[in-house]
Amino acid sequence: MVEVTIIRHGQANTGARDEKSYDKLSDLGHQQARWLGEVLREQKPFDHLIAGGMRRQQETAQGLALPDLDMQIDPRLNELNYFGLAESMKQRNGVEIPDDLASFVAHVPQLLTRWQAGDMCDHLETYEDFRTRCLDAVRDAAQGHNRPVLVSSTGVIATLTAEALGLDMMMKTKVFLKVMNTSVHRFIWENDSLHLAQYGAVPHLDVPGREHARTYG
Repeated sequence: MVEVTIIRHGQANTGARDEKSYDKLSDLGHQQARWLGEVLREQKPFDHLIAGGMRRQQETAQGLALPDLDMQIDPRLNELNYFGLAESMKQRNGVEIPDDLASFVAHVPQLLTRWQAGDMCDHLETYEDFRTRCLDAVRDAAQGHNRPVLVSSTGVIATLTAEALGLDMMMKTKVFLKVMNTSVHRFIWENDSLHLAQYGAVPHLDVPGREHARTYG
């Protein structure tokens, strides 16, 4: 039995319209990571640190400043290609890419449902391939370690949560939309099976005066 902790990256460039522009932490995102690191350093130490291949994930892992851990990079922890999927849905189904929060909230369920059904351009990663790589990343992180910590993104965390709890796509969408920046999620990997132990903890933000830092972007 291995406890695998997965942290979502800090706030990124939320006004971006493409992946390259989005993929960097804001000043607040860096601060969120530093605050979380202060809390984690007071807890039982981790024995392995893995981040996805994206800049915002690696910046978050570095900001945690966890002692005696070298960061390993695993691209399987990368986020789903939201901008590519959104462009595909626009081309194939005429669904406009959202430009505000309300339209984004309405857009995500359509995107995930169509992606799962295979209704996306052929050059994009399939939903099943994404799901498989998320599970494989956790499985491999659990091999040879007792307490690994991973830094990833919303889609990966929502997919693993849905897998652990047996959620359908509608419920997974609700999870997807409520993964807070630098939130902490704990899974138990046991007998080649995933179990959820903790979802969405933000002890570093449950402090008076930090209400503004509870973000989702």
